[in-house]
Amino acid sequence: MNKGLLTSNTNEWYTPQPLFEELNKEFNFNLDPCCTEKSAKCKNYFTISDDGLSQNWGGYSVFMNPPYGREIKDWIKKAYESSLEGATVVCLIPARTDTSYWHDYIFGKASDIRFLKGRVKFEREDGFKAGSAPFPCAVVVYNAI
Repeated sequence: MNKGLLTSNTNEWYTPQPLFEELNKEFNFNLDPCCTEKSAKCKNYFTISDDGLSQNWGGYSVFMNPPYGREIKDWIKKAYESSLEGATVVCLIPARTDTSYWHDYIFGKASDIRFLKGRVKFEREDGFKAGSAPFPCAVVVYNAI
């Protein structure tokens, strides 16, 4: 197993460009709410200093690969609530279906859940190629309501 994937030094793992491009063809993203300047996938984006959780996402087509630490539940809640305010939000997250945020904000609320075949190969800002994640991932879609 790749120990780099299990480090607590960072919870920022960047979306592989081909996966983003595939989703972008379908959703035409225009906001990345939780990224760094180097990892931003959209022209409009929020970094940690912008506090994407406190920003309004309404009206945007959002691509979200949130931090995978304990605060992921806050990002999923924000994604769901933003869909109620007119945003379409597409989330790349671990498929940890036993967690409370899956039961509170995904099951019965998401428009679509796509479990990815195989394991995502994340990268870090410093270019470190992490290899395959030790967990399965899903793409969770909240269509604007």
